[in-house]
Amino acid sequence: MIDFFIGLFLASFIVALFSGRLYKLIFWYAFNALTLGIITLLVGAQIDDIALIISGSITIILKAGIIPFILKRSAKRFHLKREITSNIPIQYSILLVPSIIIFTLYLAEPMSSMIGVNSQYIAISISSFFLALILMIEHKNIAPKIIAFLMMENALFLLGTTATYGMPMFIELGIFIDVMIAIVIINLLFKEEAIR
Repeated sequence: MIDFFIGLFLASFIVALFSGRLYKLIFWYAFNALTLGIITLLVGAQIDDIALIISGSITIILKAGIIPFILKRSAKRFHLKREITSNIPIQYSILLVPSIIIFTLYLAEPMSSMIGVNSQYIAISISSFFLALILMIEHKNIAPKIIAFLMMENALFLLGTTATYGMPMFIELGIFIDVMIAIVIINLLFKEEAIR
């Protein structure tokens, strides 16, 4: 079951990479956060860790519900362009995606033998991080860059959840506070983009 949702998590990154509209990108971020929350709940239930179950619930509420709502509302309020253009030609992106996934599969193999975790989980987490980085690089508008940053944070959260079976609760709460501060900064950046 976890494998299925991790596959959906990676697929949401790939689809987001080729999205040409801002609202679709926000939807794929919300879907990505939802799958992350479900994975965290499943891992928490599997190892019987209440902190992970709480963390998964907060992830679903905050990242899959509240943050996408704020992003969409801010985009409407500041009248941001719905069409987002990519700086990287699509044929290069099509070549980059499988290259990154294959590279991270080879990269994760020795790491997984050291820490005794499924190498596919590590590979998908690292490749998701790189795909979010490409998403950040390929757009010149500020809104897709912010969404890519939030998706990058999701990839790191997945790595912490699957590789170490959860981080200490204080670290997770610190991450959530950072995300809330990021939302305040996002509103300011959206306003700046609208003024331009």
